[in-house]
Amino acid sequence: MKIVLFYHSLLSDWNHGNAHFLRGIVQELKARHHQVQVFEPENGWSLQNLVNEYGQEKLKELQQYYPGLETNFYNLKTLDLDVILQDADLVLVHEWSEHELVKRVGEHRTRSNYKLLFHDTHHRAVTEKQSMAAYDLTHYDGVLAFGEVIKNIYLQEKWTKKAYTWHEAADTTVFYPHSKTEVEGDLVWIGNWGDEERTAELHEFLINPVKDLGLKAKIYGVRYPEHALKSLADAGIEYGGWLPNYKAPEEFAKYKVTVHVPRRPYVQALPGIPTIRPFEALSCGIPLITAPWEDAEHLFTAGQDFLVAQNGEEMKKHLQTILSDNNKAQELATTGLKTIQQRHTCAHRVNELEKVCEKLEIDSAKIYGNKNEETVYEK
Repeated sequence: MKIVLFYHSLLSDWNHGNAHFLRGIVQELKARHHQVQVFEPENGWSLQNLVNEYGQEKLKELQQYYPGLETNFYNLKTLDLDVILQDADLVLVHEWSEHELVKRVGEHRTRSNYKLLFHDTHHRAVTEKQSMAAYDLTHYDGVLAFGEVIKNIYLQEKWTKKAYTWHEAADTTVFYPHSKTEVEGDLVWIGNWGDEERTAELHEFLINPVKDLGLKAKIYGVRYPEHALKSLADAGIEYGGWLPNYKAPEEFAKYKVTVHVPRRPYVQALPGIPTIRPFEALSCGIPLITAPWEDAEHLFTAGQDFLVAQNGEEMKKHLQTILSDNNKAQELATTGLKTIQQRHTCAHRVNELEKVCEKLEIDSAKIYGNKNEETVYEK
């Protein structure tokens, strides 16, 4: 197939967690000999922040982890959809795109033969409903939603007639267990502060337990306000700033445990959506402890793939268990990794996307080429 993707950024993961999944999907599609082109807005905020703070060198470094990864830049004023979408079979437009782009691609769809999907990977269908309702999906063939609850919102609100659940997953070509050459500390956490959407939770499940237990810990991420940095310093936690997403596996290998602290909108209104962070940790073979979230779609098995702490005191107990019991830690890491490898890789998600293409009646010869259809992954 010829596939065209409109996303916020392929090159930058500065405050842009979806870059992990997008990069993995693009590389997997290319490995299956699909023609893939990605378009991102010129002067996009994520890429601009990355370049302004760290320079162009980081873009060269990306190629070491994702050989041949390419993107294209567009300007809405000069964007020629007739040229970009010529002979396309499938077009995906991400929900971080401007309303004008979403509308224009939809209108172009009425004069073309490709199939067009809107891809939602965020909580704005709940937290910014007015903005999401303003997207004109009239001429789209459906929505790819990264959780059942998001899919149902699109259908209930009649924003679309068809929607498919398409969870994020781990790119195991980059996110895999690295050899532990030398342990540098007890706990590592990789994540952004979260726009005050989880401030209390970060204190209860991360900062306070580290301080109370006297752990050697390091935190990576961006957009940490002064009060957050002060709290980290007070707890004796080293702050590492922005970490390129592709370097996370190397950091996980230097520590004994990590935690997941979901943002409040996911816990309260979007059960079943863990975001990319647990996929990243589990695929790298590091023991994971999470703050509470409802795995409504049974992606994992709590207590086997990871431990769940209902409150700060339970988090401290779980941390003590993992740090003092090597057998328990290894068992947890092994089981979590196995679950990722069996069910939650970007290869699995491309299999699911190909099934959606079947439902959209794209020619199976274009979808699968010479591949035996019987090997396609079924969830």
